[in-house]
Amino acid sequence: MSDREEYQKWLSRLAALKGIEPEYWDVWGHLHSNFQETQIKILSAMGCRLGSLGELKKEVQAEENRDWRPVTEPILIVSGDALPKELTFQIPANHDKETDRLPPDIQVRINIKEESGNGSNHFFSQKQLLFKGAKTINGRVYLRGSLPFPEGLPLGYHQIFLTLKQTNYRFVQTVKVIVCPGQTYLPLVLRGIGKRAGLMISLAGLRSKNNWGVGDFGDLRELVRWAIDVLQVEVIGLLPLHALSNHEPYNISPYYPSSRLYRNPIYLNIPEIEEYNYSPKAWKIMMAPATQELLAELRDCEKVQFEKVDTLKRKVLENIFETFLVRHWKAAGQKSERQKNFQAYINNEGKLLDHYAVYCALTAHFERTNPEFQTWEQWPHRFQDPYSREVKIFQENHWQEVLFHKYLQWQVEAQLSEVQEMALQSGSGIGLYHDLALGIDPWGADSWAYRGFTIPGVRVGAPPDDFSPKGQDWGFFPPNEEKYRQDGYELFALEIRKNSRPGGALRIDHIMKFFRLFWILEGRDPQEGAYVRYCLEDYLKILALESVRNKTLIIGEDLGTLPNQLSEILHRYGIFSYRLFYFEKDESGILKSPEIYPDWALASVSTHDLPTLAGFWGMDDLILRKELGLFPEEEPFHQALADRIKDKRRMIDRLHQLGFLSEEEACSLQAQGEPVLTEELHRAVLSFLVSTKAKLVALSQEDLFLGKEQLNLPGTVTAYPNWSRKMQYSVEELWNHPEARKFIDRYRELIEKSGRGVKRSDGN
Repeated sequence: MSDREEYQKWLSRLAALKGIEPEYWDVWGHLHSNFQETQIKILSAMGCRLGSLGELKKEVQAEENRDWRPVTEPILIVSGDALPKELTFQIPANHDKETDRLPPDIQVRINIKEESGNGSNHFFSQKQLLFKGAKTINGRVYLRGSLPFPEGLPLGYHQIFLTLKQTNYRFVQTVKVIVCPGQTYLPLVLRGIGKRAGLMISLAGLRSKNNWGVGDFGDLRELVRWAIDVLQVEVIGLLPLHALSNHEPYNISPYYPSSRLYRNPIYLNIPEIEEYNYSPKAWKIMMAPATQELLAELRDCEKVQFEKVDTLKRKVLENIFETFLVRHWKAAGQKSERQKNFQAYINNEGKLLDHYAVYCALTAHFERTNPEFQTWEQWPHRFQDPYSREVKIFQENHWQEVLFHKYLQWQVEAQLSEVQEMALQSGSGIGLYHDLALGIDPWGADSWAYRGFTIPGVRVGAPPDDFSPKGQDWGFFPPNEEKYRQDGYELFALEIRKNSRPGGALRIDHIMKFFRLFWILEGRDPQEGAYVRYCLEDYLKILALESVRNKTLIIGEDLGTLPNQLSEILHRYGIFSYRLFYFEKDESGILKSPEIYPDWALASVSTHDLPTLAGFWGMDDLILRKELGLFPEEEPFHQALADRIKDKRRMIDRLHQLGFLSEEEACSLQAQGEPVLTEELHRAVLSFLVSTKAKLVALSQEDLFLGKEQLNLPGTVTAYPNWSRKMQYSVEELWNHPEARKFIDRYRELIEKSGRGVKRSDGN
């Protein structure tokens, strides 16, 4: 074997140990194998040293022996209904020969500290310890043993302090033990034969006569009231509300957040903040003719002007905050209730809020003093470390600016909680449905505060498929699973917890991320990337724990090419699948029957990344992609048009066959060269969805009102107005606009007939 061949053999071995899959199949059935360069760059990004064959062999050996080096696993994630029977440990032997027994002088003790604060001590005799094996690593013998795993640990986050003693040695290790339920939470309204319906919206796109050109929490409250009272839906789904910088066009995507731990203050309903009523400066700004003209312009604009809205709101909010400081924070005498509440919020959030607020204050500082700094990577080096002395001094000297950003998050939390509370009081058993983005902005707040939790040098994306023939580069770094594990998955648990509240459901964007992600090399075509596996069940167990604790339904966006076993595992954990009308077909391309849909699922027509029903039917998405150069050649474009027409005809036949479309309408549509979307066909599609076995059916507002433009066109940034389109009807018009009521009545009628309507306690 040549040196090159041996190097490749060891490289492939290391890649397999690190979870890098050697090949993948695309949607057209083509097999793509990884090149050596792909493996080298991904492994290098992971921190592996590959400069020589010797270094490569050391990496392989270290990886193969990694579970023999610590005294015991530093973290154990277990199921409460099936606790392990034993806890294993390793110790170095005091001799150089492998043996079949543990040393006779070994003493073992564990101290258990439960999350509740309860504690207990346990000592183990030689009879309770079992020998499990021996291994020689770099000339030294290691022995493995086990002790009985503690019984009766409740659900939660606990610690075990393991102490091993021998004559001349003493080993101590802390083990974080996370005890999780077997399944995620299922709301009462969905148990048994319970089925419900929902509406999906983009909060930013809500129109109203009172907002400032972007939907706010006041609009959301009124929309939720209308949705439950009139539309009879149980769930109101939102795009991620994550914190953004709101700079156009690159920092307005809700799926490219600065922070997944905090939310965007642009959604604040400013007149409802208490201090607004006592701030002459804020009122002066608002009453100025120039402001009133700007507000009218922002409301009338067909697209959300994120930067203009953010600039105006930030200016007013700064003056409101000054009023809070004077009336409460700096006021002499006894602390007011409002100050106490704010302080309690700050104390509860702790370091998380500190990091976020300091980052925001630093960003604003450098935007004023050094506008050429576009990212924190360009800041002076001493400010790039959140724990540096210089950052601490900045925080102390600019405490007021830091406190301002904490104040904004306090108000966001309060207003959003009010909306959820109103939803529950109105009869909904779920209410708000939040969305957790897959990645984060590599130069945002979370990446600054939690260095090491992502892996730079590579990016996450997707291989080519029908909707993105060139593949996709999503522009963010993949998560560093090793770092999450070293952290005891604490940051992951916090992300789930904070995005579940206040609400009743949480969508996990691209839930396949817990199983594997497609890593691509910077500057290379996405198709040259590779899938990298993750510890799926670790994440799902913690997800189940946080779901049960927060009483949150979990919906996994499981679209795309999935490994066969993934769907079964998600179902075992009670995680709802995501099923789209477009995609639920058999091998011959025929729509599946409604009874084939899984019951633990959310069924819908489309998503924000796909054409709306009207856009799909009019083939507007294909034409737009052609105009923007997203089809590499003419032939694929014309083939896509032909395939779409064929697909539409199959849908018409199937809807007629299943009894959702009359024979007369089906014949009329089939007689057309390019079948158009009629009112009867729209009703047929909605009827099909509500008749499925899926416990949840949710319709986007675009598909409810037959809007043609999709919210986001993957693969574009400036060529398409992603994320900024506004809703066709204002919040006020939803109650009485005759054209809107036609669509509303259609959906509500189908909801009621299918038994999916909100069941109020008053019997209405």
